[in-house]
Amino acid sequence: MRVQSPAHLAAEKHWPTPVREISVKRDLSIFEVEVQSRRGVFMRESSADFLREKLFVFVGGLHRSGTSLIHECLRDHPEISGFSGTGVWEDEGQHLQTVFQPALNFGGPGKFGFDARAFMDETHELVSDFSRDRLFADWKRYWNLERQILIEKSPPNLVRTRFLQALFPNCKFVIVLRHPVAVAYATRKWSRTSIPSLIEHSLLCYEQFLRDLPYLKSVYILRYEEFVASPQLALNQITNFVGVDSINLRREIKESINEKYFGRLVSDCSKPVVGWHLARHLARRERRANNFGYSLTKREVLRSAGIDGWHRRVLAT
Repeated sequence: MRVQSPAHLAAEKHWPTPVREISVKRDLSIFEVEVQSRRGVFMRESSADFLREKLFVFVGGLHRSGTSLIHECLRDHPEISGFSGTGVWEDEGQHLQTVFQPALNFGGPGKFGFDARAFMDETHELVSDFSRDRLFADWKRYWNLERQILIEKSPPNLVRTRFLQALFPNCKFVIVLRHPVAVAYATRKWSRTSIPSLIEHSLLCYEQFLRDLPYLKSVYILRYEEFVASPQLALNQITNFVGVDSINLRREIKESINEKYFGRLVSDCSKPVVGWHLARHLARRERRANNFGYSLTKREVLRSAGIDGWHRRVLAT
C-alpha cells in the first residue's frame, strides 16, 4: 500500500525536503512508517509511547458555530498544543491527515451531514491500530509534543466522536452548538443551498451527536450563545473540564452577532409566498430545535436543554 502526501501540504512544504514516498508496513500489533530519502535510508518511528502519555482533546461543531474561537482560546494555554499556521483552512486537522475523508468530500459546509458516509463510529472499517498511528503520524508534526494536552479541531468531529474515541481512548471532546438559524445564514455563502435545507442539516447533525452521546466517556457540551454571553466563565469551565488551570481570555468576543442573522430571517419571512413556506418549515421543526434549547419561532429565547456542560461516563470495554 502506498500513501502519497496531499498536494496542498507539499505546496506549503509541510513535508520534509528529502521525502519522496511513504510505504506503509502493517503488522498485527506494530505500525511502522518507512520514509525513503534520496539516499535510500529508512527511518522508523513508533507512536505508542506518545499515545499512552498524552491527552487528546477534539473540538467539534458545525461550520460557523464558534469551533475556531474555542480552539484558539484553548490553544493560548501554556499546557495545551493546538494547530497554528498550518496553511490549511482554519488549521483544521481534517485537512492535515491521510486516513479519512474530510467534510468537503461529502458536500462540505451545510451539506456533509446529508451523506451517511460522513458519520463514523467504532464499527467503521478504518478503526484499527494502523489508522490510529497513521493519524498521529500525520498530526504530530503540527503539535508541540512537549505539552501534555494535544487538541484538534474540525467541524465533522461532531458526527465522528465515537470513531475518534475508538482510535484515541484517552481523549475528551468539546462540542459546540449554535442556533440553527445563525448557522444557516452564516453558512449559506459557502453551501449555496436554501435556509430550510441548512436548518435541517444542523438538526440532523445535532441529532446524530445526541444519539452518539451515551457512547462517549468524556464530553463537554457548550452552546455558542452561552460562551459569548459569559466568555471568561465559559472558558474557565472548559479548562477545568480539560484538567488545566484557568487563564485570562485573550480574544475579542462579539456578543450580539446572532442578531443580524435573526434580522435576515425576519425579513425573509415577510416576503410573499417564500416567507410563508419558510415560516411553515420553521414551525414544523420547532420541537426538534427545542431538544437543544433553541427555538425557531422565538429565536431570542435560549432554554435549558439538559445536555449542557460536562458529561462523564464509565463505559464497558
